[in-house]
Amino acid sequence: MKPDAFEPPVTILTGLGIPTPVHSVMHAYRLLLDWPIGKHDAAHAVALRACKTAINGEIEPDTARSVFVAFAEKHDLLAPDHGVLVGARNRHGSDPHMR
Repeated sequence: MKPDAFEPPVTILTGLGIPTPVHSVMHAYRLLLDWPIGKHDAAHAVALRACKTAINGEIEPDTARSVFVAFAEKHDLLAPDHGVLVGARNRHGSDPHMR
């Protein structure tokens, strides 16, 4: 495993809602660098700083992951957990009319 790996990866929605797993601090850092300048905010600055600090070995990758997840949540980028969706559907059975 890479020393900057996210465990587990953080899956975000990119482009036209395409689920993209972010596997490492460096990947998150690159995504944050590509974030549109007009959308930079405090959450972006904190996430970018956390990733840079983790790349420099000053904090753990898990800490940077947590900050990146908070950034993704704030901007509605987190992909839905498919296991939760499947579980919710199975709870009601296969008939879409049953509640």
